[in-house]
Amino acid sequence: MELVFTKWVSGFFLCCCLISSQAYSVEGILGDDKIRGVNLGGWLVIEGWIKPSLFEGIPNGDMLACGIIQDGAVVQLRSVTLQKFVSAENGGGTGVTVDRDAASSWETFRLWRVSASEFQFRTFLGQFLTCDGLGCSAAAQSPRNAATFVVERNGNRVHLKLKSGVYLQAMITNQLTADYPGKPGWDDNAATFEMIVSNNLHGDYQLANGYGKDEATRVYQRHRNNFITIDDFKFLYRHGINTVRIPVGWWIAFDPDPPAPFIGGSLEALDNAFSWAQAYNLMCIIDLHAAPGSQNGMEHSASNDGTIGWPNSPAYISKTLDVIDFLASRYGKHPALLGIELLNEPSADLVPFDTVVSYYKQGYNIVRKYSPTAYVIICQRIGKADPMELYQANIGSHNLVVDLHYYNLFDPFFDHLSPSENIEIIYKNRQTQIQALNSANGPLIFIGEWANEWNVTNASQADYQNFGRAQLEVYNAASFGWTYWTLKNDRKHWDFEWNIKNNYLQFGDSPNRVIFNCCLLVALACGWFPHLLFLL
Repeated sequence: MELVFTKWVSGFFLCCCLISSQAYSVEGILGDDKIRGVNLGGWLVIEGWIKPSLFEGIPNGDMLACGIIQDGAVVQLRSVTLQKFVSAENGGGTGVTVDRDAASSWETFRLWRVSASEFQFRTFLGQFLTCDGLGCSAAAQSPRNAATFVVERNGNRVHLKLKSGVYLQAMITNQLTADYPGKPGWDDNAATFEMIVSNNLHGDYQLANGYGKDEATRVYQRHRNNFITIDDFKFLYRHGINTVRIPVGWWIAFDPDPPAPFIGGSLEALDNAFSWAQAYNLMCIIDLHAAPGSQNGMEHSASNDGTIGWPNSPAYISKTLDVIDFLASRYGKHPALLGIELLNEPSADLVPFDTVVSYYKQGYNIVRKYSPTAYVIICQRIGKADPMELYQANIGSHNLVVDLHYYNLFDPFFDHLSPSENIEIIYKNRQTQIQALNSANGPLIFIGEWANEWNVTNASQADYQNFGRAQLEVYNAASFGWTYWTLKNDRKHWDFEWNIKNNYLQFGDSPNRVIFNCCLLVALACGWFPHLLFLL
């Protein structure tokens, strides 16, 4: 009996050796050597494209849904009588004229929403529009000193009215003044303008500010309670997922009463996620997706108007480090914590490399203060940035991970590629880069975002299966692993759950999990499992 037991233990240890013989191993992942994960995008950081219905009840909702008026909307105003655009001279800081035939940067204003019908206008360089009877200027440095305009709308035509009741008009002298006599109609008159929208945002700032605190609180509570639940963690566990990456916003550190217009409750939801993960043997990566002032101007960074203020303000960076300290102190010793990602997708165009490296070094040290083993994840700058730059930055000594995001989208290069050409990019470009970074003497590699979606029209199910298979094969080679973007999405090919249930993404167990499970099955079949619990 003792001989049989010894032989079986030797066999079990052989299985374990097969598991441990991989070149890379991520600490804390049961039965796996790497991350095979899913992002919980659109849950604790809002992205309107993931769940557009969240915005449908906002007052002036038809304008919001159409992108006509909202926080961060980039708009131009054209006088219907002069057929000229309103322009902030030199992009802001001086006067305002109505004399441009075409709209460019000086003729572009960002809307700041005060209420459902009241807005402020921010210039290209960041000043705000002000008007009185003597004329208009674009020199106010803060929204406190800006004029607040009531926007009246009829189709794409608008009137702009001061709170005093006086309407703006375009004078024949090409000046913008606030002295139109009486109430204008919607005919061609000096007080009527066409409003043209170039861009829009649907993020946390817009959602919370659009509804107002009371209604927004109800909307957020319903969303956080229902969009992601414990059943989703059960689904992920049953389908071979071992990790969730959870985007959070900076205001989570101020829960339950964050600065306006943000709504409390995300911290309770994150606590729930950690409990659910622990119940199903999943690990959690906390990802700081939205930094104060915005690190990339996008809605997923909770930008209020599309501008990027984070790298230009020591106060913003200091506040961000305080958020990392809060998260690391709260979850650093939690058994379900795998790692903390210090910042999602800083802009390569507007966030200097030295700034982001300095922040990453400080963030790394803060996490280490609370956990010697948690992985510290640093995201590559988006845009024209080489991930190798982070390998040469000497940010941290151990358990450091570089996060790359791979999409066959968001670049005109991909617009007209065939299915086979898209797949070729995966094998030639992505695989080569992953192999080079795996071989470098530095951080582990993490494909933190990717999706089974592309710019191919009329692709068949087999095309999607082949595309997904190629990505899984290549991204499985990343030394830290990958997480899919995202678990749930109104756009079905971005939706991990839909892809799995409808067999568009063919996702199987990792080799290590197969070996691990086989060992356990052998143990059960031989009746020796109770004697080997000490090995697990």
